[in-house]
Amino acid sequence: MLETLSPTAFAEAPRQAYALVIDDHPLVAQGARHMLLQLPDFTRVLVAENGSQALALMASEGPPLLTVVDFWLEEGGSTPFIRDMLSLAPATRILMTSGDRHPAIASKARAAGAHGFVAKARPAEDFLAAAQTLLAGGQWFEAAPPPLQPLPDGIRPLHMTARELGMTARQAQVLALVLRGKPNRAIAQVLSLSEHTVKEHVTAVLQRVGAANRVELFTKLRGVVLDGDQALG
Repeated sequence: MLETLSPTAFAEAPRQAYALVIDDHPLVAQGARHMLLQLPDFTRVLVAENGSQALALMASEGPPLLTVVDFWLEEGGSTPFIRDMLSLAPATRILMTSGDRHPAIASKARAAGAHGFVAKARPAEDFLAAAQTLLAGGQWFEAAPPPLQPLPDGIRPLHMTARELGMTARQAQVLALVLRGKPNRAIAQVLSLSEHTVKEHVTAVLQRVGAANRVELFTKLRGVVLDGDQALG
């Protein structure tokens, strides 16, 4: 579907002020629609169940001012869709939501190009404040990660790259080995680095994730699967 559309198609479409909600849970989608209609910016809020429907609406209606998209759609994670959408309609502001409590989802949303993230468990006032902030040209992400909490059993694996974690490829390689329980000396041997250099990388990784030690690091990254070269096979 994405290959059949081009930025020209959106540029030639009529420009109308509307918001777009993309969520494959009808009740949630209609709730978000109802809240957005409270804002003076919108008299229309359209709803799509998936990325294909959203692109079809954009082709006929023009780019929305604001797009609210669930992190998990029926076709999987929505981050690839966000990148494609922004390449077609770069002025669109994107607010990602999710009922998934995985602590890394907000970081993955930001890395994909979303301008904000609101957990579905947050109050309606936060959702509306986030939407207004994005419409004013700002961003909406929590200033600090939430307190550590046990994640539910059966959590869906979240694939992340070094870029999405905000790390260099080398830092992510060190992280992959730390998560395997390797001590600094073993990591140094595997990566042909000095132990001092490995220690510096481990410190940077802990700071980036917001963990005080390796135990907290394991807790924060429970359910994360490292993608790319940093996975080390």
